[in-house]
This record gives sequence, C-alpha cells and structure tokens, in this order.
Amino acid sequence: MKNLVETLKTNVESFLKDAELQIESGNKAAGQRARKISLDIEKALKEFRKVSIENSKK
Repeated sequence: MKNLVETLKTNVESFLKDAELQIESGNKAAGQRARKISLDIEKALKEFRKVSIENSKK
C-alpha cells in the first residue's frame, strides 16, 4: 500500500507540472502527457480504494 501511495504522489506531481506547462505556455506535448498520466492516476486510485477496503475488513 505504501508503494501505491508513493506512485500516486509521483504521478500527481508529474500531472501538475505538465498541466501547468500546457496552461501557461500552451505546450501541446505537456497536455498530452498530463492526459496520459491522469489515466494512470485513475487506475492507481481505483487500486488504492480496493486495497484500502480490503485492509479495513481485517
């Protein structure tokens, strides 16, 4: 679970950096990277929810 949280933290930081680049300078490649990372974040959050529920049942 700790690794999952670290992965989420890293992905969110990358997303924020790329999203800011797209907003501030119109960098299209950064926007594409941000969209890709957002999908990875979504998958990781679903996995976190699954693991969290399993741990709460113990």
